[in-house]
This record gives sequence, structure tokens and C-alpha cells, in this order.
Amino acid sequence: MTAVLLAFVVVAAVASFFLSQSRAFAVASGAPAILHSRPSYHGFYSFLWVIMVGVGLVIVLTVGPSMWITNTLLAKIGTELPDEPFIAHQLVLSDAKALATGAIASRTDELRLAIAADYSRSANFWNIVRIVVVIGGALAAAFLTHRSVAVDRRARNLTERIVRILLACMATIAILTTIGIVLSLIFETLNFFSKIDWQIHKFLFGITWSPLSGVHTGEMDADKVGAIPLFAGTLMITLIAMMVAVPIGLFAAIYLSDFASQRVRSIVKPMLEILAGIPTVVYGFFAAITVAPFLRGSGEALGLTVASESALVAGIVMGIMIIPFISSLSDDVINSVPQSLRDGSYGLGATKAETIRQVILPAALPGIVSAALLGFSRAVGETMIVVMAAGQGANLTANPFEAVTTVTVQIVMLITGDTEAETAAGPAFTLGFTLFCVTLLMNILAQRLVRRYRELYD
Repeated sequence: MTAVLLAFVVVAAVASFFLSQSRAFAVASGAPAILHSRPSYHGFYSFLWVIMVGVGLVIVLTVGPSMWITNTLLAKIGTELPDEPFIAHQLVLSDAKALATGAIASRTDELRLAIAADYSRSANFWNIVRIVVVIGGALAAAFLTHRSVAVDRRARNLTERIVRILLACMATIAILTTIGIVLSLIFETLNFFSKIDWQIHKFLFGITWSPLSGVHTGEMDADKVGAIPLFAGTLMITLIAMMVAVPIGLFAAIYLSDFASQRVRSIVKPMLEILAGIPTVVYGFFAAITVAPFLRGSGEALGLTVASESALVAGIVMGIMIIPFISSLSDDVINSVPQSLRDGSYGLGATKAETIRQVILPAALPGIVSAALLGFSRAVGETMIVVMAAGQGANLTANPFEAVTTVTVQIVMLITGDTEAETAAGPAFTLGFTLFCVTLLMNILAQRLVRRYRELYD
């Protein structure tokens, strides 16, 4: 129903655009020059109002009644089952919703049937209200903006003001979302540290990671929340990936931008960019089925012991995955360097290699560093390849041939495990906040490096 209402709002907005535009031509009597604003601005003004009113009503009448119905039914269930925990009330409500919609419920009894009937009545009532109000509101907005078309109507100013407000709202939402994410990480991190008596050093420098081992006693053992094995595994896999991706990606970008013919570039560059669209689970299968057996067999031939799941396998495949990002961005940055710099270098007698090394790369350094940072962030946040190729056990080792795990893998294991979300959220959010701080510091250091060694040209 929501999709149908949104489709109606869009159709009404488009129709309102053309009707208001036509009315503007009619008001001008075929001479648009007498209008304060062009007819298209009158159409856009009407279009924006219909969209804002229609979509706003759909959101309000979808979220509001849903929350009201849920709270009302949970209160009724709580009255009927006062001794049951809240999660049991939620299970009853979930089963009632399933019964009301014709889905399969885990259990059927008189209470669930009664709640299902109440839910069905309330949902049907609010669906009717939503349909009537949304259609009425959209049509009213279309009618009023259509009637407001006049010769001296400042439709352009009003339209631009609405667009500015909408853009400001979008920017505010983005900022508030970022602030909300950071605050949630901070609060959950503080809550986690309070459970281990603020022994932060044991989390940052401990070497034993088993945060849920003491959950059955109701307490968290501070001696088993050492995250050093996770940080070491993450750093090792990321470094291997960057050692693979940065040289290959950068050299590929240099070749495509300055050495390859236009025909070769038109074939190779799209093929590299196709790699960026391959799902990470495919890379994980490739690592587990192809790369891991190959490296294990090669190691045995050389007298080395390579585990089936190792940091080396995950790092190599992750580096292959990152190559398109670094190559494509670096190629764009190198191509954006003015041709006059190349011509000036050649005019002074420099070779192509000297020009690239002493002129092009220094000028493109900020973009190349940004590409490397993007690849670094991509490697740090990767999960699927590590799960399938590197392992899940917290193993503190400097040997890339052994199995390790990363921060993101442990976050997934904590959140998706059988432990209650409130218990597992503390370690998971703390790891996320630590990873956020590390990434932020890397960005700050990279920016300082770029400012120090960047070469500016007029």
C-alpha cells in the first residue's frame, strides 16, 4: 500500500507540474515575457509542494500509527501476561501479526487470536485514514498551487527557497546521523568499560580475547577482553592487501594514463573497473577454493607449513579486490594533471619516466593518497573474505601463514551469536569505536603528509 501511495503522489506531482505550467502560459496570454518567472518555475513550484505534502503524509501516517498500534497491543499483552518478560510479549505480538497477515505463527492460542483481531482492525482503520489523507493532501496541494499561478507570482524565488531548505535538511540529516552513530559508539563503549571496572588497558593491551566466556555468571572477565590479537590480525591482513593493491594499482594507473594507447585503455580500464562490482562473497569463495589450496601446495613444495585459512590468503585476495579502486582513482587523478606540465618537462629535456616521477606524481600526490586511504578503509572494513579465508579464532601471531581474525569479523560474530544483544553489544561497539578512532587518525596523518609534500602549481 505504501508503494501505491508513493506512486500516486509522484503521478499527481508530475500532472500538477504540467497543469501549472499550462496555466502560466494561459495567464500570460501567449507572452511569457510578462511573467515574473518562467512557466517551468510555476510547474516546479507545484511539483515540489505536491511531493513534500504527499511524501510527508505517507511517512507520518506510516510510522506514527505503526508505533501507536505496537505500543497499545504490547500494553494489552502486558496486562494479560504480567509475569512474563518483555521478550515474551514481543513474541506474542509477532505471532499475532503473522496470524493477521496469514503467515505462519510459532504458536496459536486465544490471546494471540484476540491480539491478531485487534491488530487487523487497527491496521485496516489506519490504512483507510492514510489513503484518504494522502490523496486528499496531494490533491489539495496541487489545487492550491495551481490556483496561485499569476503574472506577478515569484515562483522562481519560492522554488529556489524550497530547494535550499530541502538541501539544508538533507545536510542536517547527514550530520545528525553521523553524530548519532558516534554518540552510540561512545555510550556503548563507556558502558562496556564500566562492566570491566574501567580497566581500559586490559582491552587495549591484553592478549586474550573471549569476552563472552563469563556471561553465564552475569559478569564480564576483564582478563579476557584483550583485543591485541584482533588488532594484530587486522593490521597484518590490511598491510598484505595494501602491499598487493597499491603498487599494482598505481603502476596500472601510470601505464593506462601515459603509456597505453587509446585502444588498450578503452579495453583495460573497463575490465579493471568490473572487478570493483564483484561481490565480496565471490572473492571469499575464490580465496577459499582456489588461492588457499594453491598457496598450501606451494608451501609444502618449499617445505613451509601454510594453514588452509591464513592471513596471507585473505590479504592477497583482498588486495586483488582493492586494485580497481586504487587504479581507477589514481588514473583519474593523473589524467587531471595539466598537459602543460608534461610539455614543460619534455621541453627541458626530461624523459617520460623522469616526467612521471618528478612532475606528475608529486602533482597527483593528494589524489593518490586519497585512493590509498580508500583502499585502506575498504580493507579494514572487509568481513566476508576474512571469514572464509583467514579464520575466526583470535590468534596472536606474526606468521602470515597462520589463521588470524579481524575486528570486523569479531563484531559480526558477537552481534549475530546466540548471546543477548545487550550483553554482546558492549564488546562489539567498543571494537567499532576503536576501529573508528584508528581510521580517523589515519586520515589525519594522511592529510598532514599530503600538505607537507604536496607541490603546488600555478
